[in-house]
Amino acid sequence: MKILITGGAGFIGSAVCRYIIESTDHHIVNLDALTYAADISTLDSIADNPRYAFVEANICDAPRLDAVFTEYQPDAVMHLAAESHVDRSIDGPAVFIQTNIVGTYNMVQAALKYWQAMDDARKNDFRFHHISTDEVFGTLGAEGLFREDTAYAPNSPYSASKASSDHIVRAWHETFGLPVVLSNCSNNYGAYQFPEKLIPVIILNALNGRTIPIYGNGENVRDWLHVDDHACALYKVLSEGELGESYNIGGNSERKNIDVARGICALLDRLCPNSAHAPHDKLISFVKDRPGHDQRYAIDASKIKNELGWEPQESFDSGLEKTVRWYLNNIDWCENIASGAYLQRRGHAA
Repeated sequence: MKILITGGAGFIGSAVCRYIIESTDHHIVNLDALTYAADISTLDSIADNPRYAFVEANICDAPRLDAVFTEYQPDAVMHLAAESHVDRSIDGPAVFIQTNIVGTYNMVQAALKYWQAMDDARKNDFRFHHISTDEVFGTLGAEGLFREDTAYAPNSPYSASKASSDHIVRAWHETFGLPVVLSNCSNNYGAYQFPEKLIPVIILNALNGRTIPIYGNGENVRDWLHVDDHACALYKVLSEGELGESYNIGGNSERKNIDVARGICALLDRLCPNSAHAPHDKLISFVKDRPGHDQRYAIDASKIKNELGWEPQESFDSGLEKTVRWYLNNIDWCENIASGAYLQRRGHAA
């Protein structure tokens, strides 16, 4: 099978590319626009594999998408390309509307035309997997879990754009028959996460003796999912999920943000006993909460467990220690990101 993966140079997308090349015999075409959050070095381990190809292209470029489908003739699509940082969506929502909504429209249109022109044998096996977030469901109180049939109630420009993209994909299935599967995941963490998200911000700020900013009172709760577990789950949904169905993917690891911060600080105290900044939790500082900050996310992942046999292999404690150790062992990568040197590798100015 040849799989077209959009956003494959991003955090989750690169983990999916590595997983499929290393764990299956399938071929991959990685389509990525190489925006600020993409780092091509995350794919060095598979870059020379004959089953891997890279195409620099933007999902907002509809004619380019048509050309990619025609040239590479994929058997399936995994659509991960998206703007994903909530804070950036508050400061500048336009790019989220363009990429996440218009870009997804371009993708389903290109896939539909391509699928309709297929011969029957290939047509019956084709599928389009749209990858989304639990943030489309809004916020939970102290109790309850997001299920696949939970009503959508997005509260940020980012989550609203992803909710819209979910609805577009589902509508193209119901109206035009495009064979789709969908998934909504909880908060990911792990190696190579761009250092604007909570866990890498905490790690890197603590290592450098900088203030660790925690929104509000730190009581907001997230369900944490290791990115390698997520990559495995996504392949399961693509290859075994029922057409027209959605699957919630979670890590069964609810934590308050303040507890995540303190846990990372405790790990750094143990792993870096000679640090001039220990104890690292003294760097924690509460800052003004962001607008529309959802209080709690929690995933009911029983459907994917019962129907597809997937469940996370990492506990939050084991996954978090692996992640902290990875950042400690890959300070050069972090410095390249912070300095902008990673952009120069692909011909862009820092």
